[in-house]
Amino acid sequence: MQTNQLLLIFCGALLLLGLLAFFAGCSKATRLRSAGTAMFAQPDQYAWFTVLSTAGPAVVVSALGAFVLLLMGADIPTLYLLASSLVVAAIGLMVSLNHVKPDFHARQAIERVIRLVLAGAALISIFTTFGILFSIISEALRFFQMHSFWEFITGTTWNPGASFLASAGRGDGSGAAFGSVPLFAGTFMITAIAMLVAVPIGLLSAVYMSEFAPRNVRSIAKPMLEVLAGIPTVVYGFFAAITVAPIIVNIAGFFGLDASYNNAVAPGVVMGIMIIPFISSLSDDVINSVPDSMRQGSLALGMTKGETIRDVVIPAALPGIISAALLGMSRALGETMIVVMAAGMRPNLTANPLEDMTTVTVRIVAALTGDQEFASAETLSAFALGLVLFAVTLSLNLVSVLMIRRFREKYRVNNL
Repeated sequence: MQTNQLLLIFCGALLLLGLLAFFAGCSKATRLRSAGTAMFAQPDQYAWFTVLSTAGPAVVVSALGAFVLLLMGADIPTLYLLASSLVVAAIGLMVSLNHVKPDFHARQAIERVIRLVLAGAALISIFTTFGILFSIISEALRFFQMHSFWEFITGTTWNPGASFLASAGRGDGSGAAFGSVPLFAGTFMITAIAMLVAVPIGLLSAVYMSEFAPRNVRSIAKPMLEVLAGIPTVVYGFFAAITVAPIIVNIAGFFGLDASYNNAVAPGVVMGIMIIPFISSLSDDVINSVPDSMRQGSLALGMTKGETIRDVVIPAALPGIISAALLGMSRALGETMIVVMAAGMRPNLTANPLEDMTTVTVRIVAALTGDQEFASAETLSAFALGLVLFAVTLSLNLVSVLMIRRFREKYRVNNL
């Protein structure tokens, strides 16, 4: 019998056992209550306790078996695994029915299970982060065994072509260079341009919608602004390459500057437009959460509306605004398609934003696609770039957390 059929049979049997547990638990609790016995919980709470005691252990056993089967390479027949899970569910049903007694706190037991489920969900996200980090580090270490870490983070030339020829048996790879400085310089320059566009426009639009816009204008403007977040990035890439880049070239030519059609300004501007909804929507929610009593108190002291927004509302909402800006920055750091279509793929270490350049994420995609072997230095360089980018992003998060914490302490002290 195929695995899909076994899974369908398992789900159907587990559903039937759950329904049986619900009605059996509810019926037993109802009989005890109708006999005049004082119960510590309602019949439906006893019923849900029996359902959780029946289905929960079965799901845990099947999940652990699947983990051992898939990740650890153990040879466990699927039929035996699912059958044992159903046996565990039947045992849980009988044990839970024995617990349906007047002195049993079913509601507290359900709440404990819910807390465990919530803690498990939190642990899944933590373990996923560590799993991602472990997979990146393990492959990055293989790359750093081939090339120097110091050369990687300080080198100014990125030329993995010789490594590709060596993996194909057509050279010794001595001319390969994996200096990541041009890639990170292009990443930071394009991200900086995007933030220069997104932060002022996003913050000012949030202030307008939360403090000045009439209700009917806000109800139309905010959804229209948030539509930008749903546009595919490839569409933004077309817009940057076909419309914005020629405009940048014409403007630069008007001032006597030489600009390439593949430049950093076009993707930076379009990327800034793309992340405006993230900053605007989150900042608008944070500003609206500032208590009106603070606004009314400021106005009562004689401050104008503009002074109230500048000196009271924005400082109170600044931690959330910083978080919104950080989210937009993370979105910009990870963008690939717009950069490929508008900025090019050439690692170019330059301070001129009118020249072509590329970013870390673009080179990661280029390294993981093509005909090169997975064990080649060019392919493994993608994991090294990802590790350094992860460290940079983590550092930015830590700096932002420290800034938010220091500002909150300062703001509390000033308001005492």
